[in-house]
Amino acid sequence: MLICRKLQHMLTITKAGKDQIRIVRELAYKIWPDTFKDILLPEQITYMLQMMYDDAVLLKQVEEQGVVFLLAAVDGVFGGFAGYELHYKGKPVSKLHKIYILPEMQGKSIGRALMDAVVLASRDAGMEHLSLNVNRHNKATGFYERYGFTKVGEEDIDIGNGYFMNDSIMQMKL
Repeated sequence: MLICRKLQHMLTITKAGKDQIRIVRELAYKIWPDTFKDILLPEQITYMLQMMYDDAVLLKQVEEQGVVFLLAAVDGVFGGFAGYELHYKGKPVSKLHKIYILPEMQGKSIGRALMDAVVLASRDAGMEHLSLNVNRHNKATGFYERYGFTKVGEEDIDIGNGYFMNDSIMQMKL
């Protein structure tokens, strides 16, 4: 557990247990509609949430892919999460699959604290790079750039039902 005291708030970062996967799902369902309202159609948001954040899907990511979920809480209230995978595709790369913060909790250093925890775990595991995909129109791109990521490519991923993820690929050296 990482504890950070800033501005009289207690920020904690903990590794989610299998019994806490539902918290990741609940947060995603609260965060995604606001995060993607100007980028994706509501139908695509609903489709992607069901496809990516079903409890069974999240549990499979943990058990079969080795994805680690971190939960962030401010004063005991969960406000964000991150999901990452070490040795992505058998390489010395850590892949940040997910990082989301509730809109009302943004600006409280949660994103930076989650990213710091992922970077620390990745470095400790001997990873050379941290990689992520982000929608090309997502304003979070600026956060990643300020953190030290650079754009290294783009890809359009067919996720079914006529939908695509139009992403930038970003990476930083660890």
